[in-house]
Amino acid sequence: MEHIAYYRVSTTDQSIAAQRHAMQQDGVVFDREFADEGISGATPAKDRPEFAKLLEYIRKGDVLHVYAVDRLGRDALDVQATVRYLLDKKEAQVNVRGLGLIGRGVGELIIAVLAQIADMERNRIIERTSAGRAKAKAEGKHLGRPASISGERAVEALQALEKGTPVAHVAEQFGVSRQAVLRLRDGGGKHAIEARAALDKQRKKRT
Repeated sequence: MEHIAYYRVSTTDQSIAAQRHAMQQDGVVFDREFADEGISGATPAKDRPEFAKLLEYIRKGDVLHVYAVDRLGRDALDVQATVRYLLDKKEAQVNVRGLGLIGRGVGELIIAVLAQIADMERNRIIERTSAGRAKAKAEGKHLGRPASISGERAVEALQALEKGTPVAHVAEQFGVSRQAVLRLRDGGGKHAIEARAALDKQRKKRT
């Protein structure tokens, strides 16, 4: 029998370290670990590269340890299908941190309910985000950072670039997108041309 851990994080900026640390606090020594990094929770379990390898590797009597229910699938149905496959086809055991071993019957029912709750919460988040975007659009607000910079601010940004300030820092300082700063630096577009001309004019006055 082997103890197998599975971790998943949605973006490459996140780390599995926190999940690993939390699961190791339970005193289990893992014989093998699988981790999907930068994989969205909307991806079905079987379509996640490392989870697919896990399904091939796990054997009868092995115990799969996961940090939370949603690591087992994209939604309630996928979670249930994954658990049943592991219990019935692979004859393995599933341990969800905080819940313990999930057996047939009541254990599966608990998993189904928790997965459904997680699924509903995800849908609520999506709905709130969509509603917020729709409201902002209706009010004429632009989402995200402005895609251009003009006038005196463009001149100041151009001066900062010429002094060697990194593009990302200039974008942060002036509250515009990185692409807007790159266009300004490379002379693309009306605002960049005007800013360059204004800066040249200022230099001529000083000389």
